[in-house]
Amino acid sequence: MSPRRNKPARRAADASADEEPLMGGVQSVEVDRDGEEWIVRRITGSTSTKVYRCPGCDQEIRPATPHVVAWPSLAIDQRRHWHTPCWNARDRRSARGR
Repeated sequence: MSPRRNKPARRAADASADEEPLMGGVQSVEVDRDGEEWIVRRITGSTSTKVYRCPGCDQEIRPATPHVVAWPSLAIDQRRHWHTPCWNARDRRSARGR
C-alpha cells in the first residue's frame, strides 16, 4: 500500500487568470530616478543555467547564481542580466561603464 499524500493536487482552476507562471523568479515593476519603468525579474540560482555578463560591473554571472533580469517596460530587446547588488546600486554608479 502506498503512503497517503497530505497535499491535494493543485487544479488549473485554482490559479488566477491574471497570474503568469514565472520560470525561477518573481517579477515586479520598478521606477528609476528618471521616472522610467523597468520590468524586474529576480532569478533563483536553481534556474540560472548560463553565464551572463553584468552591465553594472562587467563581470560574469556564473550559472546557479541568483541575480536580476531587468528591461525597460517598453523595450524587451534591452533585457539584461545583473548581479543583485549591481542592480540595487545602479543609480549610485557613474556612467563610466555604460
